[in-house]
Amino acid sequence: MKDLKLTVVIGASPNPDRYSFLAVNKLRAHNHPVVAIGKRAGDINGTPVIAEHPALENVDTITLYMNPTRQQEYYGYILSLNPKRIIFNPGTENPELEAMAEKQGIKTMEACTLVMLGTGQY
Repeated sequence: MKDLKLTVVIGASPNPDRYSFLAVNKLRAHNHPVVAIGKRAGDINGTPVIAEHPALENVDTITLYMNPTRQQEYYGYILSLNPKRIIFNPGTENPELEAMAEKQGIKTMEACTLVMLGTGQY
């Protein structure tokens, strides 16, 4: 059985037209535990979208769905979770946060979570 990776989706939206919405659903379809964090509370097919910054342990992956300017207020929180990796989805690339994460020993990648899941590379 493959490893299940606790994934935190930052920039999650209950709007079905958003890629973050698709990512939460696809992660769950692959049986990965998901914590969805967004600007506003909501729900993605039974997964709550929370507007707080909960303390979490054993985070494997953070996948970002917010532009670099909006990411700034999350820097401390993201780094405090000490994930194994951070995925910068298209449009979220952020050299500043990537450098901060790599300095802390966190792997970063500019990739698409949906493609990775679809091709078995997640």
